Amino acid sequence: MPGLYIHIPYCKQACHYCDFHFSVKQETKPAFVNALLKEIELQENYLNGEKIETLYFGGGTPSLLSSIELNRIFEKLYKHFSISENAEVTLEANPDDLNSEKISQLKSFPINRLSIGAQSFLDKDLRWMNRAHEASQAESCVKRAQDNGFENITIDLIYGLPDSTLEEWESNLERAFALNIQHLSCYSLTVEPRTALAHFISSGKSKSIDEEQTVQQFQILIEKMQENNWLHYEISNFSANENFISRHNSAYWFGVKYLGLGPSAHSFSGSARQWNSRNNHLYIDSLERGTIPFEKEDISPIQRMNETIMTRLRTIWGLSFTVFQNEYPTDWLNHIKQKSIPFIQEKFVELKEDALLLTEKGKLIADKIILELMIDE
Repeated sequence: MPGLYIHIPYCKQACHYCDFHFSVKQETKPAFVNALLKEIELQENYLNGEKIETLYFGGGTPSLLSSIELNRIFEKLYKHFSISENAEVTLEANPDDLNSEKISQLKSFPINRLSIGAQSFLDKDLRWMNRAHEASQAESCVKRAQDNGFENITIDLIYGLPDSTLEEWESNLERAFALNIQHLSCYSLTVEPRTALAHFISSGKSKSIDEEQTVQQFQILIEKMQENNWLHYEISNFSANENFISRHNSAYWFGVKYLGLGPSAHSFSGSARQWNSRNNHLYIDSLERGTIPFEKEDISPIQRMNETIMTRLRTIWGLSFTVFQNEYPTDWLNHIKQKSIPFIQEKFVELKEDALLLTEKGKLIADKIILELMIDE
Protein backbone atom coordinates (compact mmCIF):
# COMPACT_ATOMS: atom_id res chain seq x y z
CA MET A 1 0.00 0.00 0.00
CA PRO A 2 1.37 3.40 -1.01
CA GLY A 3 3.10 6.11 0.97
CA LEU A 4 3.52 9.88 0.96
CA TYR A 5 6.80 11.72 1.38
CA ILE A 6 6.90 15.48 2.07
CA HIS A 7 10.23 17.27 1.66
CA ILE A 8 10.74 20.35 3.84
CA PRO A 9 13.73 22.16 2.24
CA TYR A 10 14.98 24.35 5.11
CA CYS A 11 17.68 24.06 7.77
CA LYS A 12 19.10 26.39 10.41
CA GLN A 13 22.63 25.80 9.15
CA ALA A 14 24.46 23.57 6.68
CA CYS A 15 26.04 20.36 7.98
CA HIS A 16 29.44 19.91 6.36
CA TYR A 17 28.70 16.41 5.01
CA CYS A 18 25.14 16.90 3.75
CA ASP A 19 24.16 16.85 0.08
CA PHE A 20 20.37 16.73 0.54
CA HIS A 21 18.40 19.62 -0.90
CA PHE A 22 17.89 22.42 1.60
CA SER A 23 18.27 26.17 2.11
CA VAL A 24 19.30 28.08 5.21
CA LYS A 25 17.30 31.08 3.98
CA GLN A 26 13.91 30.60 5.59
CA GLU A 27 12.21 33.78 4.38
CA THR A 28 10.54 31.81 1.57
CA LYS A 29 9.06 29.21 3.95
CA PRO A 30 5.53 30.76 4.02
CA ALA A 31 5.44 30.85 0.21
CA PHE A 32 6.79 27.28 0.11
CA VAL A 33 3.98 26.04 2.37
CA ASN A 34 1.42 27.66 0.05
CA ALA A 35 3.08 26.00 -2.93
CA LEU A 36 3.11 22.64 -1.15
CA LEU A 37 -0.61 22.91 -0.44
CA LYS A 38 -1.21 23.57 -4.12
CA GLU A 39 0.88 20.57 -5.12
CA ILE A 40 -1.16 18.38 -2.77
CA GLU A 41 -4.30 19.44 -4.62
CA LEU A 42 -2.76 18.84 -8.04
CA GLN A 43 -1.40 15.39 -7.12
CA GLU A 44 -4.43 13.96 -5.36
CA ASN A 45 -5.00 11.40 -8.14
CA TYR A 46 -1.38 10.25 -8.51
CA LEU A 47 -2.01 7.18 -6.31
CA ASN A 48 -5.47 6.52 -7.76
CA GLY A 49 -7.27 6.95 -4.48
CA GLU A 50 -5.46 4.06 -2.78
CA LYS A 51 -5.28 4.22 0.99
CA ILE A 52 -2.06 5.76 2.33
CA GLU A 53 -0.26 3.59 4.88
CA THR A 54 2.82 5.72 5.58
CA LEU A 55 3.39 9.45 5.73
CA TYR A 56 6.92 10.80 6.12
CA PHE A 57 8.09 14.39 6.65
CA GLY A 58 11.76 14.57 5.63
CA GLY A 59 14.23 17.27 4.74
CA GLY A 60 15.88 19.50 5.38
CA THR A 61 14.47 19.96 8.85
CA PRO A 62 10.69 19.40 9.13
CA SER A 63 10.77 20.37 12.82
CA LEU A 64 11.26 23.96 11.64
CA LEU A 65 7.60 24.01 10.60
CA SER A 66 5.40 26.00 12.95
CA SER A 67 2.28 24.52 14.50
CA ILE A 68 0.14 26.63 12.16
CA GLU A 69 2.08 25.43 9.10
CA LEU A 70 1.85 21.79 10.15
CA ASN A 71 -1.86 22.13 10.76
CA ARG A 72 -2.44 23.56 7.28
CA ILE A 73 -0.44 20.74 5.70
CA PHE A 74 -2.19 17.98 7.62
CA GLU A 75 -5.63 19.43 6.88
CA LYS A 76 -4.85 19.52 3.15
CA LEU A 77 -3.37 16.01 3.13
CA TYR A 78 -6.36 14.47 4.90
CA LYS A 79 -8.73 16.35 2.60
CA HIS A 80 -7.17 15.13 -0.65
CA PHE A 81 -5.87 11.66 0.28
CA SER A 82 -7.34 8.62 1.96
CA ILE A 83 -4.98 8.08 4.90
CA SER A 84 -5.29 4.95 7.02
CA GLU A 85 -6.23 5.33 10.67
CA ASN A 86 -3.21 3.14 11.48
CA ALA A 87 -0.80 4.95 9.16
CA GLU A 88 2.80 5.33 10.29
CA VAL A 89 3.36 9.11 10.41
CA THR A 90 7.02 10.09 10.82
CA LEU A 91 8.52 13.54 11.27
CA GLU A 92 12.26 14.17 11.16
CA ALA A 93 13.44 16.56 13.85
CA ASN A 94 16.67 18.09 15.11
CA PRO A 95 17.34 17.99 18.86
CA ASP A 96 17.68 21.77 19.17
CA ASP A 97 14.09 22.20 17.97
CA LEU A 98 12.55 19.72 20.40
CA ASN A 99 11.91 21.80 23.49
CA SER A 100 8.92 20.96 25.69
CA GLU A 101 6.57 23.31 23.86
CA LYS A 102 7.51 21.96 20.43
CA ILE A 103 7.13 18.34 21.46
CA SER A 104 3.72 19.08 22.97
CA GLN A 105 2.67 20.72 19.70
CA LEU A 106 3.87 17.76 17.63
CA LYS A 107 1.96 15.36 19.87
CA SER A 108 -1.28 17.18 19.00
CA PHE A 109 -0.93 16.10 15.34
CA PRO A 110 -1.26 12.59 13.85
CA ILE A 111 2.53 12.19 14.16
CA ASN A 112 3.24 8.85 15.88
CA ARG A 113 6.93 8.40 15.05
CA LEU A 114 9.82 10.81 15.58
CA SER A 115 13.09 10.53 13.68
CA ILE A 116 15.68 12.52 15.63
CA GLY A 117 18.93 13.55 13.96
CA ALA A 118 21.30 13.03 16.88
CA GLN A 119 24.25 11.96 14.65
CA SER A 120 26.56 11.71 17.68
CA PHE A 121 26.50 12.06 21.46
CA LEU A 122 29.93 13.72 21.46
CA ASP A 123 30.19 17.50 21.21
CA LYS A 124 33.48 17.34 19.31
CA ASP A 125 31.80 15.28 16.58
CA LEU A 126 28.86 17.65 16.38
CA ARG A 127 31.15 20.67 16.05
CA TRP A 128 33.12 18.90 13.31
CA MET A 129 29.86 18.17 11.44
CA ASN A 130 28.63 21.74 12.00
CA ARG A 131 25.47 20.53 13.68
CA ALA A 132 23.24 23.11 15.40
CA HIS A 133 22.71 21.12 18.61
CA GLU A 134 24.82 19.93 21.54
CA ALA A 135 25.14 16.34 22.73
CA SER A 136 23.13 16.99 25.89
CA GLN A 137 20.19 18.18 23.79
CA ALA A 138 20.20 14.94 21.82
CA GLU A 139 19.60 12.94 24.99
CA SER A 140 17.24 15.32 26.77
CA CYS A 141 14.90 15.73 23.79
CA VAL A 142 14.41 11.96 23.54
CA LYS A 143 13.40 11.83 27.19
CA ARG A 144 11.03 14.77 26.74
CA ALA A 145 9.42 13.09 23.75
CA GLN A 146 8.95 9.89 25.76
CA ASP A 147 7.45 11.85 28.66
CA ASN A 148 4.97 13.35 26.19
CA GLY A 149 3.82 9.95 25.02
CA PHE A 150 5.88 9.24 21.91
CA GLU A 151 6.39 5.48 21.89
CA ASN A 152 8.11 5.07 18.52
CA ILE A 153 11.37 7.02 18.34
CA THR A 154 14.28 6.47 15.98
CA ILE A 155 17.58 8.32 15.99
CA ASP A 156 20.29 8.71 13.36
CA LEU A 157 23.97 8.14 14.12
CA ILE A 158 26.97 8.54 11.82
CA TYR A 159 30.15 6.45 12.01
CA GLY A 160 33.42 6.63 10.14
CA LEU A 161 34.31 10.20 11.14
CA PRO A 162 38.06 10.79 10.56
CA ASP A 163 38.79 11.61 14.22
CA SER A 164 36.35 9.17 15.81
CA THR A 165 37.90 6.28 17.73
CA LEU A 166 36.47 2.80 18.12
CA GLU A 167 35.88 3.50 21.81
CA GLU A 168 33.97 6.68 21.03
CA TRP A 169 31.75 4.90 18.54
CA GLU A 170 31.04 2.15 21.06
CA SER A 171 30.14 4.83 23.61
CA ASN A 172 27.76 6.44 21.11
CA LEU A 173 25.93 3.15 20.71
CA GLU A 174 25.74 2.49 24.44
CA ARG A 175 24.24 5.93 25.04
CA ALA A 176 21.68 5.27 22.34
CA PHE A 177 20.63 1.96 23.89
CA ALA A 178 20.37 3.61 27.32
CA LEU A 179 17.65 5.91 25.96
CA ASN A 180 15.26 2.96 25.43
CA ILE A 181 14.40 4.01 21.90
CA GLN A 182 12.79 1.69 19.37
CA HIS A 183 14.88 2.16 16.24
CA LEU A 184 18.34 3.20 15.07
CA SER A 185 19.60 4.24 11.65
CA CYS A 186 23.39 4.19 11.48
CA TYR A 187 25.11 5.54 8.40
CA SER A 188 28.71 5.43 7.27
CA LEU A 189 30.07 8.91 6.56
CA THR A 190 30.46 9.47 2.83
CA VAL A 191 32.18 12.34 1.07
CA GLU A 192 29.70 13.74 -1.44
CA PRO A 193 30.81 16.09 -4.24
CA ARG A 194 30.17 19.81 -3.76
CA THR A 195 29.86 19.54 0.02
CA ALA A 196 31.94 21.48 2.52
CA LEU A 197 33.48 18.19 3.68
CA ALA A 198 34.69 17.38 0.17
CA HIS A 199 36.31 20.81 -0.03
CA PHE A 200 37.94 20.45 3.40
CA ILE A 201 39.46 17.09 2.49
CA SER A 202 40.68 18.20 -0.95
CA SER A 203 42.26 21.32 0.56
CA GLY A 204 43.89 19.42 3.41
CA LYS A 205 41.79 21.06 6.13
CA SER A 206 40.33 17.72 7.15
CA LYS A 207 41.62 14.15 7.24
CA SER A 208 40.33 11.67 4.70
CA ILE A 209 38.02 8.90 5.80
CA ASP A 210 39.88 5.88 7.19
CA GLU A 211 38.22 2.97 5.37
CA GLU A 212 39.71 0.33 7.70
CA GLN A 213 38.44 2.13 10.78
CA THR A 214 35.01 2.54 9.16
CA VAL A 215 34.82 -1.22 8.63
CA GLN A 216 35.82 -1.82 12.26
CA GLN A 217 33.12 0.55 13.47
CA PHE A 218 30.54 -1.22 11.31
CA GLN A 219 31.60 -4.54 12.85
CA ILE A 220 31.23 -3.03 16.33
CA LEU A 221 27.77 -1.83 15.29
CA ILE A 222 26.70 -5.35 14.30
CA GLU A 223 28.16 -6.86 17.47
CA LYS A 224 26.42 -4.37 19.75
CA MET A 225 23.09 -4.89 18.02
CA GLN A 226 23.40 -8.64 18.50
CA GLU A 227 24.37 -8.22 22.16
CA ASN A 228 21.27 -6.12 22.75
CA ASN A 229 19.03 -8.47 20.73
CA TRP A 230 18.16 -5.84 18.17
CA LEU A 231 16.96 -6.77 14.69
CA HIS A 232 19.38 -5.85 11.89
CA TYR A 233 16.74 -5.74 9.17
CA GLU A 234 18.55 -3.57 6.59
CA ILE A 235 22.24 -2.72 6.27
CA SER A 236 21.85 0.69 7.93
CA ASN A 237 18.67 0.09 9.96
CA PHE A 238 17.96 -1.65 13.24
CA SER A 239 14.84 -2.07 15.37
CA ALA A 240 14.25 -3.21 18.94
CA ASN A 241 11.83 -5.80 17.55
CA GLU A 242 9.73 -6.51 14.46
CA ASN A 243 6.98 -4.10 15.56
CA PHE A 244 9.28 -1.11 15.04
CA ILE A 245 10.62 -1.84 11.57
CA SER A 246 10.19 1.34 9.52
CA ARG A 247 7.12 0.70 7.41
CA HIS A 248 7.85 3.70 5.19
CA ASN A 249 11.39 2.68 4.26
CA SER A 250 10.39 -0.97 3.89
CA ALA A 251 7.80 0.06 1.33
CA TYR A 252 10.57 1.66 -0.76
CA TRP A 253 12.65 -1.50 -0.64
CA PHE A 254 9.74 -3.66 -1.78
CA GLY A 255 8.76 -1.46 -4.70
CA VAL A 256 5.55 -0.01 -3.30
CA LYS A 257 4.19 3.10 -5.03
CA TYR A 258 4.74 6.45 -3.35
CA LEU A 259 4.20 10.13 -3.98
CA GLY A 260 6.84 12.73 -3.15
CA LEU A 261 5.82 16.33 -2.51
CA GLY A 262 8.08 19.36 -2.25
CA PRO A 263 11.30 20.47 -3.97
CA SER A 264 13.55 17.55 -5.01
CA ALA A 265 10.99 14.96 -3.89
CA HIS A 266 10.78 11.75 -5.93
CA SER A 267 7.68 9.73 -6.82
CA PHE A 268 7.17 6.18 -8.12
CA SER A 269 4.01 5.02 -9.89
CA GLY A 270 5.04 1.40 -10.42
CA SER A 271 6.19 1.94 -13.99
CA ALA A 272 7.75 5.43 -13.93
CA ARG A 273 9.66 7.77 -11.67
CA GLN A 274 9.46 11.52 -11.48
CA TRP A 275 11.26 14.12 -9.43
CA ASN A 276 10.57 17.74 -8.62
CA SER A 277 12.95 20.62 -9.24
CA ARG A 278 15.62 21.13 -6.58
CA ASN A 279 15.23 24.90 -6.88
CA ASN A 280 12.98 26.37 -4.17
CA HIS A 281 12.21 29.54 -6.09
CA LEU A 282 11.36 27.64 -9.27
CA TYR A 283 9.17 25.24 -7.29
CA ILE A 284 7.29 28.10 -5.61
CA ASP A 285 6.92 30.19 -8.76
CA SER A 286 5.71 27.25 -10.85
CA LEU A 287 3.06 26.22 -8.35
CA GLU A 288 1.85 29.79 -8.02
CA ARG A 289 1.00 29.38 -11.71
CA GLY A 290 -0.59 25.97 -11.09
CA THR A 291 2.23 23.87 -12.56
CA ILE A 292 4.45 21.27 -10.90
CA PRO A 293 8.09 21.57 -12.05
CA PHE A 294 9.16 17.95 -12.49
CA GLU A 295 10.97 15.54 -14.78
CA LYS A 296 9.87 12.00 -15.52
CA GLU A 297 11.29 8.76 -16.85
CA ASP A 298 9.74 5.41 -17.64
CA ILE A 299 11.49 2.46 -16.02
CA SER A 300 12.58 -0.40 -18.26
CA PRO A 301 12.12 -4.00 -17.08
CA ILE A 302 15.89 -4.36 -16.62
CA GLN A 303 16.08 -1.16 -14.56
CA ARG A 304 13.23 -2.42 -12.40
CA MET A 305 14.96 -5.76 -11.95
CA ASN A 306 18.26 -4.13 -10.98
CA GLU A 307 16.46 -1.98 -8.42
CA THR A 308 14.86 -5.11 -6.99
CA ILE A 309 18.30 -6.67 -6.55
CA MET A 310 19.74 -3.50 -5.02
CA THR A 311 16.97 -2.93 -2.48
CA ARG A 312 15.94 -6.42 -1.41
CA LEU A 313 19.41 -7.89 -1.05
CA ARG A 314 20.19 -5.19 1.53
CA THR A 315 17.37 -6.43 3.78
CA ILE A 316 16.95 -9.27 6.23
CA TRP A 317 14.38 -10.81 3.85
CA GLY A 318 16.88 -11.04 1.01
CA LEU A 319 16.22 -11.69 -2.66
CA SER A 320 13.53 -14.37 -2.98
CA PHE A 321 14.10 -16.50 -6.07
CA THR A 322 10.44 -17.53 -6.11
CA VAL A 323 9.19 -13.95 -6.04
CA PHE A 324 11.85 -12.91 -8.53
CA GLN A 325 10.85 -15.62 -11.00
CA ASN A 326 7.22 -14.53 -10.80
CA GLU A 327 8.21 -10.99 -11.78
CA TYR A 328 11.04 -11.45 -14.27
CA PRO A 329 12.20 -13.82 -17.06
CA THR A 330 13.80 -17.11 -16.08
CA ASP A 331 17.08 -16.33 -17.85
CA TRP A 332 17.50 -13.25 -15.64
CA LEU A 333 17.14 -15.42 -12.56
CA ASN A 334 19.66 -17.89 -14.00
CA HIS A 335 22.08 -14.97 -14.47
CA ILE A 336 21.75 -14.05 -10.78
CA LYS A 337 22.19 -17.66 -9.65
CA GLN A 338 25.33 -18.04 -11.77
CA LYS A 339 26.84 -14.73 -10.63
CA SER A 340 26.14 -15.52 -6.99
CA ILE A 341 28.07 -18.81 -6.95
CA PRO A 342 31.51 -17.29 -6.12
CA PHE A 343 29.97 -15.17 -3.34
CA ILE A 344 28.24 -18.24 -1.89
CA GLN A 345 31.49 -20.20 -1.99
CA GLU A 346 33.29 -17.38 -0.19
CA LYS A 347 30.40 -17.15 2.32
CA PHE A 348 29.53 -13.56 1.44
CA VAL A 349 25.97 -14.65 0.65
CA GLU A 350 23.92 -17.71 1.54
CA LEU A 351 20.82 -19.45 0.23
CA LYS A 352 18.11 -19.82 2.85
CA GLU A 353 14.59 -20.98 2.05
CA ASP A 354 15.05 -20.08 -1.62
CA ALA A 355 16.24 -16.54 -0.82
CA LEU A 356 19.68 -15.08 -1.37
CA LEU A 357 20.87 -13.36 1.83
CA LEU A 358 23.95 -11.36 2.71
CA THR A 359 26.07 -12.86 5.48
CA GLU A 360 27.62 -10.63 8.14
CA LYS A 361 30.86 -10.34 6.19
CA GLY A 362 28.89 -9.96 2.96
CA LYS A 363 27.34 -6.78 4.33
CA LEU A 364 30.82 -5.26 4.25
CA ILE A 365 30.95 -5.57 0.46
CA ALA A 366 27.22 -5.32 -0.30
CA ASP A 367 27.64 -2.74 -3.06
CA LYS A 368 30.18 -4.91 -4.88
CA ILE A 369 27.92 -7.96 -4.71
CA ILE A 370 24.87 -6.04 -5.90
CA LEU A 371 26.75 -4.57 -8.87
CA GLU A 372 27.99 -7.99 -9.88
CA LEU A 373 24.47 -9.46 -9.86
CA MET A 374 22.93 -6.68 -11.95
CA ILE A 375 22.36 -6.95 -15.68
CA ASP A 376 23.62 -4.27 -18.09
CA GLU A 377 21.03 -2.79 -20.41
